[in-house]
Amino acid sequence: MSTREFFDTLETRIDPSKTAGMTNSYLFDIDGAGKWKVDVQDGNVKVTEGAEDADVTITTSEETFDKIVKREQNATSAYMTGKLKVKGDMGAAMKLQKLF
Repeated sequence: MSTREFFDTLETRIDPSKTAGMTNSYLFDIDGAGKWKVDVQDGNVKVTEGAEDADVTITTSEETFDKIVKREQNATSAYMTGKLKVKGDMGAAMKLQKLF
């Protein structure tokens, strides 16, 4: 699955029971692929391409993102080794595992 396919289909793949109570926004800035904003509002997920503002900004390469999505790379280890950068609300960032 490409990065674009991941974000294009994310809204339909999320289990609303896992995101119930979450009210956060995430900006994924994927170098080489684009930017996507993921808004989570109490179980509902909306994906917008090209947005700029969010509670948390995640920046990484397309290669690292693809490995994380395929579960070949742990997001925490990618963060610890500098392959993934997080800016903003770290508490909200920790909730991201519910989306994947």
